[in-house]
Order: sequence, then C-alpha cells, then structure tokens
Amino acid sequence: MKIHFIGVGGIGVSALAQYYLSKGHKVSGSDLASSEITEFLKEKGIEITIGQHLESNFGSDTNLVIYSPAVKPDNHEYKKAKELGIKLQSYPEAIGDLTKQYFTIAVSGTHGKSTTTSMIALILIKAGLDPTVVVGTKLKEFGDHALSPGEGTNFRAGGSKILVIEADEHFASFLNYWPKIIVLTNIEKEHLDYYKNLNNIKKTYKRYLSHLGENGILVANKEDKNINKIARKARHEVVFYSIKQKESKRLKRILKVPGKHNIYNALGSVSVARILGVSDKISFDILSQYKGSWRRFDLKQGKAGMKKIIVISDYGHHPTEVLATLKAAREKYPKKTIWCVFQPHQRQRTYYLFENFVKIFRQAHDKHFADNIIITDIYDVAGRETKKISEDVSSEKLVEKIGKNSVKYILLQDIENYIKENIKGGEVLIIMGAGDIYKLADQF
Repeated sequence: MKIHFIGVGGIGVSALAQYYLSKGHKVSGSDLASSEITEFLKEKGIEITIGQHLESNFGSDTNLVIYSPAVKPDNHEYKKAKELGIKLQSYPEAIGDLTKQYFTIAVSGTHGKSTTTSMIALILIKAGLDPTVVVGTKLKEFGDHALSPGEGTNFRAGGSKILVIEADEHFASFLNYWPKIIVLTNIEKEHLDYYKNLNNIKKTYKRYLSHLGENGILVANKEDKNINKIARKARHEVVFYSIKQKESKRLKRILKVPGKHNIYNALGSVSVARILGVSDKISFDILSQYKGSWRRFDLKQGKAGMKKIIVISDYGHHPTEVLATLKAAREKYPKKTIWCVFQPHQRQRTYYLFENFVKIFRQAHDKHFADNIIITDIYDVAGRETKKISEDVSSEKLVEKIGKNSVKYILLQDIENYIKENIKGGEVLIIMGAGDIYKLADQF
C-alpha cells in the first residue's frame, strides 16, 4: 500500500509515518520546512518533499493520504487527493483506526502526557510486553542510534497487541480514539481558541471517557479537582493515584527528573503497570533510570563564550508548565543563579492565558524560582491566528504588565549576545517554549 503524509514533520504525524513504514508500506511525505524530524525520516527511507504543498508530491497510485490537523481544505495536496477519490484521513482519524486494532493505553491531560506515556512505555518494554508506542517527544531509548545518535525518536514498533499513545485534546482529537485504559493526568484551561471555556473542556473529556470499551479502566489523578468530578461519575472502573500514596516518598528519592509534577507522572505509570500485572520492582527500577525525554527538562553542560553553564531545554508553554519547570529547577539547584528565556507559543494562547502568565512570572520572581527572566517574541503558528488577537497581544505588553525589574523583553536574535555578555559562569540557563526557541539552546 502507498501512503502519503501531508505535514509529515509534525511530532505525531512523523511517528505514524514510521508505523506504516515498519509494516512494509511505501511511505512518502511533505512539509513546508525541513527539520531534524524530516531529515531523520529521509534516512529511514521515507521519500520527503520540502517546500510548497504541490499536487505533484504524490501519484494517483497512492492508496491513502493522511494529513496533519493543521492542514486546511484549500491545501493543494488535500484537494488533489479529494479529486482523485483517494481515501483521506486526519492524523487523529488514522490513530483512531489503530486504537481499534490494539489493546490501547491512551494518556491524556493538559500537562504530563509525553512524560507519562514515556514512563509507561519503558516499564512495559522492560516487563517484556513489547508495546507499539506513539509519543509526542523523542526518547533516547527508542533511537536507531546510527540515525539519531543521542536523541532517539518518537515511535517504537512492538510485536504485541499493546499500543501506548499520547492522546491530545486539542480540536477534541482524542474523540477519535477507542482505548482500553485511559490515563488522565490533569485538566486545566488550554486551547481556548477551540474550547472557549473550561466547561466545554470538561464536557469533551466526559465524552472521551465514554469511548472506554467494555471492561475499560480509567487511571485518574485524585488530586486534580476537575478530573475528580468527572471520574466519580464514570461508569467504568476507576483507579486513582495520589501524591499522598506511600510510594511518593520513594519516587521523590529515586527519580532523576525533578519536580512534584514528575512524581504524579510516575504514580500514574505505576498504576497502569499494576493493572497489566507488572511488578513494582520492574516499575521502580525503570523509573529510577528514567532520564527524561527530548525538551522535557533536557539538561546538558554548556558554554556562554568561555564561561561554563548548565543549559536546560524545556517544551513548557502553558503557565502551569512554565512554573512547574522553574520550581523544579530551583529544587534541583537551590543555590545557583537561574536564568529563564521564554518564548510564548501562539498569539491566541498568549491572549487567552495572558493574566495567568502575568501571575506565574510574578510568582517566579517573588519566590526566587528564577533570578533573571527574558521573554522574547511570540512564536506564530501558521493558520491559527486572527488579525484582531494578533494586534491585541505582544510580549512587550506581557513584560510591561508583569512589572518586575528582573523580567525583560529582548528580541530573539539579540538574546545569545545578551546572555554571553551578562552571564558570569556557573549559572543555570533554562530555554523554554514549544516553538523554535530550542535552537537557541544549541548555541550554548
């Protein structure tokens, strides 16, 4: 079968492309820009076209076209597939088909999805359950190290009928999935460009839980008030996990990834492992070795000019995630000076969560989670912005509203020099955001 992917460079879509390649299908893909992911896919043997989405990017002998949720109906490749009568599926629809073929464990929530999915996957692999895994980050343990030395990848082909996936709530994507186990990490205001308010988010999660099949199990964070209300009305078996469990102290002692949020992620993972009959010995052994994943408190030794520093690259872009990362860094480095460079992600998110960002950055300043905070320009996401909101929100306005001397606005292209001139050596530099800010971390 020939399968073509539109927007193949996305973290989820690229994993699905690898899945079909592993099943022996002929796979091709296109994306507007080249990236580490598209280069990796090329090396795996996938034919990739970079640049415009042209009709010539795939032939009429293609059996299936799968497209990223970001792709619009006026896309030339999308229109061609429709005209030729080729089967078209969005990424969530295609994943949805897989969830019906496998015993699927789906990890959902506003935060912690990638880490919890990764932890569950690694525990099940160690236990010999051989799962197929689709995760929204890159794991070193999954890497074909000849192709991705030191980085890993976001997909693992397993030999069993178990599938572990990160199930995203944006655009209600997870309503396409039919899992046997759902893990709910937390529910907060997010993706308000789509949901508008928290009530709509909670309603959608309730619908999602109805997709649990017969004998399905919900694994739920007991301390999250929004989850608690939904879980207590669930018609399926519910397994709660809580930071008050006796295991929490042991996890805090053994986890290499810092922060209370990672204790929650680990507790959820242990709960799933127990349901599948995996011993706590295996679970705790793997969790003690877990070093994190790509851009989740991704730590390395770096240099600013000739001055040695510690560099942490982190994907956090929601206010709660940003604060959790800064708190974890202060917990890990109580006596070091901490710098934070933050790139807000998407104007609509920044607009809807503006006051939350103001609150958490003031808190980060007042509680000394970070000593110097730089906020750079908002990373625009193609096709998701409106002109009115674009005019109403900016990083300059955010910094002005925060109103703290240690919080500065600096253009992205000027940040590297600013840090090199002002950092003394020995500090911790956190580079945070879901856009292209990660490239700055490579400069140190």
